[in-house]
Amino acid sequence: MSSNPFETAVILDGIRRWVEIESPTERPDQVNKLADLVASGYRDLPATVERIAGRDGCGDHLVTRSSWGQDAPGILVLSHLDTVHPMGFIERLPFKVDGDSAFGPGIYDMKGGAYLAHHAFRQVCADGARPPLGITQLYVSDEEIGSPTSRALIEAEGRKAKYVLVTEPARDGGKIVTGRKGVARFDVFIKGAPAHAGTRPEDGRSAIRELGNVIQALEAMNDLKRGVTVNVGVVRGGTKPNVIAEEAYAEVDMRVPTMADADELVPRILGITSRTEGVSVKISGELNRPPYEKSNAGAALYEHAKGLAAELGFELVDVFTGGGSDGNFTAPHTATLDGLGVDGKGAHTHYEQLYISSIEPRARLLHRLYQTLR
Repeated sequence: MSSNPFETAVILDGIRRWVEIESPTERPDQVNKLADLVASGYRDLPATVERIAGRDGCGDHLVTRSSWGQDAPGILVLSHLDTVHPMGFIERLPFKVDGDSAFGPGIYDMKGGAYLAHHAFRQVCADGARPPLGITQLYVSDEEIGSPTSRALIEAEGRKAKYVLVTEPARDGGKIVTGRKGVARFDVFIKGAPAHAGTRPEDGRSAIRELGNVIQALEAMNDLKRGVTVNVGVVRGGTKPNVIAEEAYAEVDMRVPTMADADELVPRILGITSRTEGVSVKISGELNRPPYEKSNAGAALYEHAKGLAAELGFELVDVFTGGGSDGNFTAPHTATLDGLGVDGKGAHTHYEQLYISSIEPRARLLHRLYQTLR
C-alpha cells in the first residue's frame, strides 16, 4: 500500500472511471449518469451535495460544499462534466495508456482536471486540520455549448467566493490561464425575392449575394494585432441552382480581448444593413462570455500559485488564450485562476490525451491552494 496520497496510478484509475461514462452535452441522461458517480464520491466526506435539475435539454448541475467555512467567502472550484464527443466515440478513442499519455474522450477537456480537484478535496478532508476557507465545487453540464443553463448559477456562486479555481486543461507545457478572450455569437438572417434564374433573373433579389456583402463586412473586422477575430463558420442558403435564392443564413463567432472591444464591435455587427434594395438583413446575437481580463486580484492569486508550484518543484507560467471558459463569468468580479487541470493535448479531437506525468504535481498544487488560500 503506497503512503503517497497523490499516487498517479490511483488518481488515473479514478479519471478512467469518469472518462468511461461518455457524457456529450446533448445527452443529459449520460451526463446525469456521470453526475451520479461524481456525487457518490462525496458520500463519505464532510460535505453536502446539492443537485440542480437540468433543463432545456441539458443535464443536472452538482454543487458540493465543504462542511466548514461556508459562512464567509471561500474557494469556488469550477468544472464541467459534459464533453463535445458524440455517443459511441469511446469506441474510436478508448481509454488506453501509451507511454506518458492516457487517451479517452474528454480526458483532457476536462474530466482529468475535474477529477484532480475532487481528489485534492478528498485529501484536504483526510488531513485532519481544516483549511482557512470553505471549498465549494460546482460541476456543470453545459459548458461546451456556452453554459446557457448554468451561467446564472456560476455567476451567483462566483460573486459569493473570494477565489475561483477553474479546472480547464493546462496550456502547452502546463501553462496556467490568467486571461481569456470574450466570446460573442451571432445569427444572420437574409430575406430576398425568388425568381427563375434563366428566364426572369431581373425579378429576383438574391439573399446569397447579399450574404456575400455581409461576410465581407464581418471579415473586415478581423484585427489580429488587437486580438479581434470574427469567423463566419456556418452558411446556408437557396433551394436550387436555377432559383434566385430567397433566403440565406450564417452563424458567426467573434472573440475580443477586452470589454472595450466588445462594446465597440457588438453594436457594429448588430448594425450591419442590407446593400441591396428589396433584401432585408436581420442579425441577432450577443456577447455570451465576457472577456476574462487579468485583474490585480487575479495577478496576486497567480503569484501565490506560482510560489506554491516552485515549492513543489515546477515552474508555473501564465498565458492569455482565445478560448472561452466558465472562468470568463467570474473573472470580472472575483480573483480567478484557470487552466489548473491536467497537461496534455488534443482537446475535442480523436487523439485527446493527458500527460500522466502532470497528474501528481497538478493535484498537489490544487491541494496546496485549498490549504493556503485565506
